[in-house]
Amino acid sequence: MKVVITGGLGFVGHQIAQSLRKETEINEIIAVGRNIHPPPSKIFDGLRYVPCDLSKDNLNYSWLKDVDTVFHVAAKAGVGGSYKEYFHANFVATKNLMEGCKSYGIQRFIYTSTPSVVFNNQNIRNGNESLPYLKAPISPYAFTKAKAEQLVLKSHRPRKLQTLAIRPHLVWGKGDPHLLPKVITRHRQKRLRIIGVGKNKMDLTHVSNVAHAHICAYRSLKKNPSLGGKPYFIGQNEPVELWPWLNDLFKGLKMSSLNKSISFRNAYILGWFLEKIWGVSRLTGDPPMTRFVASQLAHDHWFSNSSAKKELNYEPVINMKDAMEDTLPWLKSL
Repeated sequence: MKVVITGGLGFVGHQIAQSLRKETEINEIIAVGRNIHPPPSKIFDGLRYVPCDLSKDNLNYSWLKDVDTVFHVAAKAGVGGSYKEYFHANFVATKNLMEGCKSYGIQRFIYTSTPSVVFNNQNIRNGNESLPYLKAPISPYAFTKAKAEQLVLKSHRPRKLQTLAIRPHLVWGKGDPHLLPKVITRHRQKRLRIIGVGKNKMDLTHVSNVAHAHICAYRSLKKNPSLGGKPYFIGQNEPVELWPWLNDLFKGLKMSSLNKSISFRNAYILGWFLEKIWGVSRLTGDPPMTRFVASQLAHDHWFSNSSAKKELNYEPVINMKDAMEDTLPWLKSL
């Protein structure tokens, strides 16, 4: 049996690939990515790499031949850049891949989404899958991921093409190229501030649990041919107060505590101002603040795993304490 993982050499995708090695019925894993030459350290026996830009038209999808399941993990994440870039990387690429899957008779399609698709600048406490999609494109990333997720879920056809979406929140762990390394760097540069009152709770999901959730989804779809057409929040069942949690991390790294803060209102206004500057000047890279980031960092957003537990048999495989003990030595080495 063959499976495909888009973004299969990335942080989450490669963790899924490593987990799939334990599934005895799988004899080939095809990792799809945009780089022409993959890092040799990421290649292992049973994994084949295919370079492909899924946002392009008229692609050759011959690598989908005889594939059983597609894990669509690849995406453009971030808070900078034009809407057009996110639209092509996140929506157009998903649409193209979905059409390729239909042409080759793929049976299962597992989409890696994000809880940001339902964030509407309000607190979310123990949120479930009934939450509506975000209403405004304040975040090109979240908005285009929402459009792609809706496309995937509407494509679900029981016993023909099963689709579902996994929504992990703030993925972290060893090898994290974005979340914690960027936060630590900003703190070292004395550019980090607590947004708002600093008591908001969030889910943070270790990459081992994210990969495990995808494996649970894969097994559940195989077991139940009618399952699909739904999203599932994935977390640790351990929401943390974000800013005290970060200060515990800084203490473990022998860094000073973060005490300086900025009100949510001022951070939101600053984000709007910087977005305008970045847009007019066409600056590269992410602006240091955006309206969406200010909102996310000042509000509660944590979610219930009950649907994933009931329908996918998902339970976290590592708790927050053990996850930090596993990750901290790696963070110290950066």
